[in-house]
Amino acid sequence: MSVASVRAWFEQHAPDITVIETGQSTATVQQAAEVHGVAPGQIAKTLSLRVGERTVLVVARGDARLDNRKLKQAFGAKAKMLDADTVMALTGHPVGGVCPFGLATPLPVYCDESLKAFDEVLPAAGGTHSAVRLAPQRLAALTGAEWIDVTQPTTA
Repeated sequence: MSVASVRAWFEQHAPDITVIETGQSTATVQQAAEVHGVAPGQIAKTLSLRVGERTVLVVARGDARLDNRKLKQAFGAKAKMLDADTVMALTGHPVGGVCPFGLATPLPVYCDESLKAFDEVLPAAGGTHSAVRLAPQRLAALTGAEWIDVTQPTTA
């Protein structure tokens, strides 16, 4: 159902983008990077966070770690990761397949500046065996995302 909702979303909003389904799990950044033959940083991970009373999605490069101080500065409150059941209920996507496309509930999307290091990134596409390839700027434009800086500097 989740991959189907993402596919339908792309058919409506960006029919030129194809959902890639693999026979191998891409549930973790490392698995996804190996399956797609890219650097771990090019995997665009989508993190589901509760900030005060709000739920937000933050898309960041796969090898980046969130910076709690920057999160609090950006959102004005402490951020907390959501549990897997809540993520599934709100996004319609399982952990490992969460993406900002085809959401069960409209949620604000934020793209971390770290994604701009790449010409192309691969976010999941609603399942643990699916992804899409697109430019970070297009990802942000399609999802109405705001650019923010909430990760620690990466060494790569």
